[in-house]
Amino acid sequence: MINVFHIVSNKHWTGAEQYTYDLVDRLRNDPDFYVEVVCRKRPIVLKQYRRLEVPISILPLKGVTDIDSPVRFARLLRKGQNIIHVHSFRDAFMAVMARRISENRDTRVVVSVHGVYTPKKNYMYTKLYKSIDCFVFSSEMARDAFLGKAKKPYAERAVVLRDSVCDSKIGTQVPELRRELGLDSQQALIMYHGKIAPEKGIDALLGALTHVDKTKYHLAIIGEGEPKYKAKIKGFIVAAGMVHNVSLLGFRDNILEYLRQADFGVLPSIQPEALGITNLEYMMAGKAHICSNNGAQPEYVSDGINGLLVPPGDESALTTAINVLINDKATRSRMGAQAQKDFQQNLDYPGFYQRMTNLYRHLLETAPVVDIDVPIEE
Repeated sequence: MINVFHIVSNKHWTGAEQYTYDLVDRLRNDPDFYVEVVCRKRPIVLKQYRRLEVPISILPLKGVTDIDSPVRFARLLRKGQNIIHVHSFRDAFMAVMARRISENRDTRVVVSVHGVYTPKKNYMYTKLYKSIDCFVFSSEMARDAFLGKAKKPYAERAVVLRDSVCDSKIGTQVPELRRELGLDSQQALIMYHGKIAPEKGIDALLGALTHVDKTKYHLAIIGEGEPKYKAKIKGFIVAAGMVHNVSLLGFRDNILEYLRQADFGVLPSIQPEALGITNLEYMMAGKAHICSNNGAQPEYVSDGINGLLVPPGDESALTTAINVLINDKATRSRMGAQAQKDFQQNLDYPGFYQRMTNLYRHLLETAPVVDIDVPIEE
C-alpha cells in the first residue's frame, strides 16, 4: 500500500483545495492507497475535508522558517512507501525537510503547480527545485512558463497532467436559483464562479454588462474574496444601476448543481490561467462559456466551437460575446453540447485519476532525487 499525504495551507477554499478534495475522495476508496490530509487550522477548509472522513493532521505550515511542522510531519513518514503531494512551493520546503528528517528513502515529493509561475533564482529556491521528485503542470503553457528557454537541471522531472473535475456532492441542498433571484423566463442567467479578485477580470465583466440590455440578463456571482475588493464591486453595481441585474451569492457548495441552472458562464481572467478549472466545470455541465485567451484555455477551448475566447480586459469583445449567447439560444446550446462531448472524450476525471496514480507508482519504482539540505532563513 502507498501512503499519500496531501498538504494544503491556504486560508480559503480555492481551486487547489477542490482539486485536492476530489483526488482524496477517490484515493480513500482505492485499496492500493492510504490517504491523509495535512492542513492548517482554518475552519472553512477543515469543514470541507472533514466530510471525507479521512485522517487529518493539523500543523502550523508557516513556510520556510517553520521548524515545528517538518519535525512533527516526519513522524508519519518513517515507514512504508510515501508520496507527499503538495500544492505550493511554500509547502514544498516543509515536505523536503520532513523527508530528510524521517530518513525514509521510499518517500517522494510531488508538487502540483496551480498557477503560471517563473522559477525564483535565489539560492534557497534553487536548492528546493533540485529536491523535488516531480513537478506536475496542468498545461503546456504553465510548464513552458516555468521552464523557459534555458535548460533547467530539473526539466526532466516536469510532467504535464491536465486537471479534471468531478461532481462532488457535498454540503447543503441546492435551491432553484431562478426562483431565489426572482427571474422571469426571458432573462438569461449568466454565471461567474470563482475567486472574487481583480485578476479574475470581474471589473471588465461588469463594465461590459453596462452595454447590455438590462431586461435580458441577470448575473450571479458565486465565490468569496477580500472584503475591500468585494466592497468595490458592490459600489460599482450600485453606481451603474445594476442592483437588480447582479447578485453576489457568496460561497456555495455543490457548484455543479448551480452551473447546470445557468444559461452560460463568463470567466474573463486578466491573469493567465494555468488551466482554468472553472472552464472545465462549465464543459462538464454542458454549458457554453466565455473565457480569456491569455492562458491555457486555447489548449482545450476552440473559439466558436465549444466556447468563446476574448482578449483579457477587452470590454467591447466581452459585450459582443455576451450578446451573442444571450440572443442566440441555438448557438449556446450547440456550444454547450460540444463542450460536454470534448470534456468526456479528453478531460474526464477517471482518466486524470488513472494518470495521477500511475505517476505515484512510477515515482516509487525509480530512484529518488538527491535529497539536498534546504537551508532555513534565520
